[in-house]
Amino acid sequence: MSFQHVEKIQNIILIGFMGCGKSTIGRELKRLTGYQFIDMDAEIEAREKKSIATLFAEEGELVFREKETELLQEFRAKGLDHSVISTGGGAILSEENRNIIKSLGYVVWLKADAQTIYHRTKKNHSRPILQTANPQQVIADLLELRTPLYHECAHLTIEVKGLNRTEIAGGIIESARYFFSQHDT
Repeated sequence: MSFQHVEKIQNIILIGFMGCGKSTIGRELKRLTGYQFIDMDAEIEAREKKSIATLFAEEGELVFREKETELLQEFRAKGLDHSVISTGGGAILSEENRNIIKSLGYVVWLKADAQTIYHRTKKNHSRPILQTANPQQVIADLLELRTPLYHECAHLTIEVKGLNRTEIAGGIIESARYFFSQHDT
């Protein structure tokens, strides 16, 4: 599948809760489109020279959220183009971030239920907000809080359960092609 026939392409931004496959799908979209891929969490880790978990532990969630906002502001200021951007799961918490995300291009919400997320993340100890006695409850509570915010940002919502990366990426590309053909980007 090629994305080369489309002349007016901007960016594809992936949003969704941790464990929904944003990084995996982002890499697949890069492979299929030739766009650059930016994983915001990985970019912040590289710039800060520490893991997200360490950043949370040493400086707190608020500082991490500020780093997300700074990075999104940088993308907008640079006029970032022909990129796939994987946001952090909580990047949509800030109204400013939601506005920037929507302004950057085609926003895709990779959606999964709490049970699926728990099974995908339970063995990963680098997820700071899940280092609690009841991570399933934390996931459910955060999903309830974040779902309307993901919905507010998304041009497209894809339920990821039961789909493989090629199916998801193919659907995103076809939808993005249509979106960009209808919008002056």
